[in-house]
Amino acid sequence: MVRPALPVTLAERLQAIYPASSRRALKRWLVSGRVRVNERVVRRGDVTVDPADRVELGAPPPPAFPAFLQRVWEDSDLLVVDKPPGLLTMATERERERTAYRALAGYVTGAPTARGEHRRLFIVHRLDRETSGLIVFAKSAAAKRLLQEQFKARTVERRYTALVEGRVREASGVLRDRLREDRALRVHPTRDPRAGREAITYYRVLQRRAETTLLELVLVTGRRGQIRAQLAALGHPIVGDVAYGSRRNPLRRVCLHATRLGFVDLRGRRVTFESPVPSAFHKS
Repeated sequence: MVRPALPVTLAERLQAIYPASSRRALKRWLVSGRVRVNERVVRRGDVTVDPADRVELGAPPPPAFPAFLQRVWEDSDLLVVDKPPGLLTMATERERERTAYRALAGYVTGAPTARGEHRRLFIVHRLDRETSGLIVFAKSAAAKRLLQEQFKARTVERRYTALVEGRVREASGVLRDRLREDRALRVHPTRDPRAGREAITYYRVLQRRAETTLLELVLVTGRRGQIRAQLAALGHPIVGDVAYGSRRNPLRRVCLHATRLGFVDLRGRRVTFESPVPSAFHKS
């Protein structure tokens, strides 16, 4: 006489179906909603299932967008995010894990396209660790090439807002320098016409206060540390930029924010993205 199969728990059924999988893996499947019993998601392993019940394992859920980044725009070719201060754009010898690129690469490559293909993420430009604001990544090689050509041709619109020490006298102006890096990788202007690289930044005063000035800056060139080095050389270091001579740090950050980013996308459209100036910049 053959005895009918008895009910078992869902965890036991999964272990029988996938004997090579660990208990930890089974628990992850349940918690993430991958397990279905008779086409309904079940997240508890102690639920009883009958022999006739249909148990299925669905595809992994798409990776979540990194919580510490703000998504401004995303399509099949581009990803524009608002980066917080204190976060590297890309890895360095000292820090390889917590970067905007690594977090976003995990999100992008983990989400297959409609054809089942996995995308890649490409770095186009970067912001300093201390700088917050807009940055664009490419999700295709074609988008990367197009954007890099525009950065090289200086046709990308890049606007920043900085809170600097002191009262800037001129309402607007242009900063032209040759910047070089010292042995400590600190960027400085140099008077030697044969050294360094050309750096051009336009500025205008947005607001003057007793001890600080709020500036809007437009990059023509995009050298590393350009705005920070040029404003320090002007005698108005960015508030909180201790590395470049600031004596005040009320917000415990460098008060520099990338507020506007504009370029031509793969469809030939001129697109522009904006990020509001941190409200604290208006109060310090």
